[in-house]
Amino acid sequence: MKPLDIGNLSFLELALGIIAIIITVVAIRLYYVWFTRIRPRLPSTDSDWNTDCEYQSKAVIDGDYITFTKIRNFTWRTTRDRDEVWDDDVKFDLREIKDVWFIVDHFHKIHGLAHTFLSIEFNDGRCISISFEARRVKGERYHPWKGLWRSYELYLLIGYERDLLGLRTNARGNRDYLFRAVTPPGKDRQLLLAIAQKMNQLSENAEWYHSLLTTCNTSIVKVVNKITPGRIPFIWRNFLPGYTPKAAFKLGLIEDWGGMEKTLELARVDELAKDWDGVSDYSSFIRQHMPDSAVNKQ
Repeated sequence: MKPLDIGNLSFLELALGIIAIIITVVAIRLYYVWFTRIRPRLPSTDSDWNTDCEYQSKAVIDGDYITFTKIRNFTWRTTRDRDEVWDDDVKFDLREIKDVWFIVDHFHKIHGLAHTFLSIEFNDGRCISISFEARRVKGERYHPWKGLWRSYELYLLIGYERDLLGLRTNARGNRDYLFRAVTPPGKDRQLLLAIAQKMNQLSENAEWYHSLLTTCNTSIVKVVNKITPGRIPFIWRNFLPGYTPKAAFKLGLIEDWGGMEKTLELARVDELAKDWDGVSDYSSFIRQHMPDSAVNKQ
């Protein structure tokens, strides 16, 4: 074999060779770090959690009734100024579910980066929100890059809509949309039961959050497809939640309020929420301009 004659190599060939060597070295290093430092990590259910994700709720199911422990009931004046209350033993009648709502919270200037979660509205006017999130220890902030490397546990938060959505519309000033989901008879009940089962599972066996594969939106997709297999197909918008409204509209997952643009207009609630007086019912206030349900549920 003849020795490599560097003098006969063009500058481009030499540069590509160097780049290939650098990529190989970096790949080997990442592989080493993953298998020696990251992969061995185990998720925890017992850490010094930040106060807004301090408790993992549990659910007790008794026939048509479901009782939740530790429902978050914070009052947010700003993101730093808040009253922290966790309600215990809050009971709901599964037969009294009125509507399921799909919420898209645009928290970043990049349109695709958004948070999605659900609200369950009951006939007595109560609205609870359910959100898959990254659980953080005290002093820790969320960052998508860290979420790729087993830095956060998967957290299933349940709280009143005035807390979870009000935090985003009023304290953070985000752009938020509230869509009424299309749920066939009985599926709304199955959805809440499936979420409750996942909640109990996470309280006993922690799982890792992942910024691409196990997020707010992909976790909702998994729950929906568990009760109705194939209801939400595997599409790229699942991984960029800011684009989910268009997909949900085309798939018939949310109600059509007069076309896509009109639906977006009526679903936007953050501007209206800024006029909320802080005393009246938040959930009723932000829904005052929305159409009645087009589905006659039995």
